[in-house]
Amino acid sequence: MTVPFRHDDAARATARQAYETLEPLHVLAYFSPHLGELAESAGLDWSALYAGARGGPLGAAAPSVVTACFFNFSPEVVEPAWRRASEHGLEQVMALREQAVDRSLREALGDRVDDPALPGIVSRLRGVAEAQTYAGRPLASAWAAQPWPQQPHLGLWHATAVLREWRGDGHLAVLVQAGFAPTEAVVFHEASHPDPAVRKRGLGRKLAQVTRGWSEEQWLAAAGRLADRGLLRLEDGAETMTDEGAALYDAMEAATDDAAVWAGDEDAAQLLGEVRPFVKAVIDAGILPGTKR
Repeated sequence: MTVPFRHDDAARATARQAYETLEPLHVLAYFSPHLGELAESAGLDWSALYAGARGGPLGAAAPSVVTACFFNFSPEVVEPAWRRASEHGLEQVMALREQAVDRSLREALGDRVDDPALPGIVSRLRGVAEAQTYAGRPLASAWAAQPWPQQPHLGLWHATAVLREWRGDGHLAVLVQAGFAPTEAVVFHEASHPDPAVRKRGLGRKLAQVTRGWSEEQWLAAAGRLADRGLLRLEDGAETMTDEGAALYDAMEAATDDAAVWAGDEDAAQLLGEVRPFVKAVIDAGILPGTKR
């Protein structure tokens, strides 16, 4: 069954623009240079800090629930990491994440952290987030239920987290409908697209394997299954999408965009334009992978 689009091309393009604009700001929390120091001070490893920082809003959930929400992570990584984070205290782990975001944003934004326009921007983003429907979006709904930070720069990050997880939950529904297992989703996402004009935000195979917890054997087995489906071409240890695979990738991205069209803001493009200088400051700070000061 093919679900028809609800929105037009322009609306989907704006949803894509929102993702591309906000994602660098959101992932700051997980690539902050302060995370290692804070994790060490708390006696936590990176995976426990990540699991508790991102999954913490779910509360005392079973490890399998967190694994399901993270989707493309191995349960062998998520479940013990979640137990360690829970034993330490989820509130404390989330507080460490907020400290890392606070420090990194202050360093990246400089004087812009006190920009008089920032509270208004955050208020509008909060209005967008609160206007959405969260049915069927478990991780996003947990984030949406969290207290809103009082400091504008932290409110800016929190808004991106809610909207990012809201989009992400919709993307997982698309992957499930397309019949992708978690390992296959990672392998497929990291595969090369035959059209060089297509912009893909990936981690690279090595980092994806390490952070998601998939062994070389598991990776190759997933690539083989995707090749059997006619979606990937395997050559010289690399994975490239076939024409059929690329068409499916494009269709899934379009479906994700269609499920991520904003409601509650009359001019999303203008709002994103106002957010963009803050995001650029984070990119220019050289904190994120692939960027430099």
